[in-house]
Amino acid sequence: MNALGRHIIAEIYGCDAEILNDREKIEKIMVDAALAAGAEVREVAFHKFSPLGVSGVVVISESHLTIHTWPELGYAAVDVFTCGDHINPWDACNYMTEKFGATHITATEVKRGLFDQPVQVKVSSL
Repeated sequence: MNALGRHIIAEIYGCDAEILNDREKIEKIMVDAALAAGAEVREVAFHKFSPLGVSGVVVISESHLTIHTWPELGYAAVDVFTCGDHINPWDACNYMTEKFGATHITATEVKRGLFDQPVQVKVSSL
């Protein structure tokens, strides 16, 4: 692998407005998406805006999943960033898209931490 990680930036449209405005449902879907992709969940933080919208993050050992929702538009902005080559960020992204009841998604994958040679991370005390 010549990159430290993969970052999916997803525009998810046509989502169920009730789900996108429910902090608890969004949190569960995102945690389940991380687990379905094989990630190790470390921390979660979500906030419900008044009157509409939810923002949140699921911190995983491999990096993070984030969301910002606009229920009134049926839209969610989602990022899934995974480091290493053991977790496929598309698995988490596709899981969320399905659970949100989306009708359309556009997404881009960005390689993060690009190097000319294969990357091998060595753990040492700094």
